Amino acid sequence: MPGDRSGRARVRTEPAPGAVLLPDWLDRAAQRRLVAACREWALPPAGLHSVRMPTGGVMSVRMVSLGWHWYPYGYARVAEDGAPVKPFPPLLGELARRAVADAYGEHAGGIAGAVGYEPDTAIVNHYPHGAKMGLHQDRDERVDAPVVSISLGDDCVFRLGNTETRTRPWTDLELRSGDLLVFGGPSRFAYHGVVRTLPGTADRAFEPELVGRLNITVRQSGLGA
Repeated sequence: MPGDRSGRARVRTEPAPGAVLLPDWLDRAAQRRLVAACREWALPPAGLHSVRMPTGGVMSVRMVSLGWHWYPYGYARVAEDGAPVKPFPPLLGELARRAVADAYGEHAGGIAGAVGYEPDTAIVNHYPHGAKMGLHQDRDERVDAPVVSISLGDDCVFRLGNTETRTRPWTDLELRSGDLLVFGGPSRFAYHGVVRTLPGTADRAFEPELVGRLNITVRQSGLGA
């Protein structure tokens, strides 16, 4: 079992009620397949783009949406360039359902939306060196089904906060390539973000296909067809 930076074994943890971290959930081959898929999804039309917030600022993270196009703060069927959003890939649906099952197991009945989980949208975030994401809540969906987050490439410091404010208490987690984080139930609407990435920590096997960090966030929108 791979260890952390101190050499200790990395094991399943539950950093908050309803939040589950499964280290090394994807093996190297599965990670490489996902990186290749992300490169295809990033191509125009409806490809990778920068997001301008209503305040006028531009996010340092670039993203591509699948199934539904996310914008601050809602969803649409048309991407930033006017093209129809790319379809939600069956590959991500299968992965996300397995992720929820692996995270909650026999306790899925106690997590809203975990039983019968039907994801239909995803956001692929690319973090170039120096990018980060401020604390925010995922509140644009119409259901409270769990959020599935898969990390690829460089490590990052992920901050999982509380459901009330952007201030403490929070827990900082080091997410590495192949790690799975699922948050639902009491943590579904927790504030969360990426404090920083750790450049140069990615497996060299990803180069030159990936520089920086990729995060795939899969959700059930509740928006219907």
